[in-house]
Amino acid sequence: MGNMLKTTPLNRWHRENNANMAEFGGFDMPLWYETGVKNEHLAVLESAGIFDTSHMACVTVRGNDALALLQRCHTRDLASLAQGRCVYGAILDEQGHTVDDAIVYCIGPGDFMVCVNAGMGATVTAHLAGHGKKLDVVIKDLTGKIAKIDIQGKNSLRILKHLIQSPEQVFDTMPYFSFKGHMDPAFSPSSQVVLTDGTPVLLSRSGYTGEFGFEIFIAPEKAVDLWTDILGQDRSYNVIPCGLGARDSLRAGAVLPLSHQDIGSWKFINHPWMFALSLKPDGSGFTKAFIGDKALLDPKDAYYTHAFVGENLRKVSSGQKAQVFDLEGNLLGNVLTCATDMGIGWIDQKIISITSPDRPEGFVPKGLSCGFIRVKSPLEMGSKVVLKENKRTLTVTLVTDVRPHRTARQKISNFI
Repeated sequence: MGNMLKTTPLNRWHRENNANMAEFGGFDMPLWYETGVKNEHLAVLESAGIFDTSHMACVTVRGNDALALLQRCHTRDLASLAQGRCVYGAILDEQGHTVDDAIVYCIGPGDFMVCVNAGMGATVTAHLAGHGKKLDVVIKDLTGKIAKIDIQGKNSLRILKHLIQSPEQVFDTMPYFSFKGHMDPAFSPSSQVVLTDGTPVLLSRSGYTGEFGFEIFIAPEKAVDLWTDILGQDRSYNVIPCGLGARDSLRAGAVLPLSHQDIGSWKFINHPWMFALSLKPDGSGFTKAFIGDKALLDPKDAYYTHAFVGENLRKVSSGQKAQVFDLEGNLLGNVLTCATDMGIGWIDQKIISITSPDRPEGFVPKGLSCGFIRVKSPLEMGSKVVLKENKRTLTVTLVTDVRPHRTARQKISNFI
């Protein structure tokens, strides 16, 4: 491990438990454990898995002008964002390029938290501060001061209810992209979420897998205890630790982008995540003004990003070396992401998941490659393109969705 790599509070646990470690976003992070990426991926689909996401950063934005600043700097219209709700979008520069994607949490009037990617805390803080110089707002980079553990999969709630005080009250009403609690012990006791050992947490019903689950923000010194407590729960749940490999394959199957790979130094437009923009219903413009909005409305130099699924689990790498061609051999663009969702397969020209209610008896998925391509002209959904990397060639189909019957948006009552 290089001396310059940062570590999370769980780093020692990862290494003591034989995780395959690698650099990611400037952090020493687990790619997979002895169970392997396939088993970690399937664990989330069939039961539950936990992820160390403490490499991500949080920025607080507080003050009378906090909402005005975030309205200017975030692509989503936050005017109606209620306390206890969070929303996904992006932070752009004047060119409409992505500084980072970010989830904004409304903790209260004039009190917001912005969760960004690894190593981006200082960058996003500087960006917000630069646009908030004349505003009544205080911006703080909490990099390294907050740990985060994600538990994802249908048994997540059943596991957490044994570790949280008053679980019936906490989980009574909790829609997708809502949260409860706070990490500050001085926060209003009536709205706290507290672990059985008395540790306050912020519990968010969100995640990066497409499956039902939670993200838990916690004090760094308490992260190892929570991690081991989760793994120590009822063995029948078979909850296991998962690395970045499974996180990548799950998010690709759920059609979720990786910042600075699937979105980046090009216009944040013409992609599967148009919901992250404050578009008017007729698509003619935006419901508010934000940094980069005018650039997005200018079609010049705009790319098109499409999701794809392969015919089997074979894949290519990502980046400029993996190119995209039409069936006649014309160069169209390049591959942004190519991963393998091990929980799906083709049945009669239809993608079936290991959790699909209509899966055939005895269905055992072999896995399908999936991901995103970036091209200069729009392509029709359902059409086929060819991915090439050196001598490897894959024919894939352009789709609007990949892994069916994901559970993230289902009612919480289905999992109690």
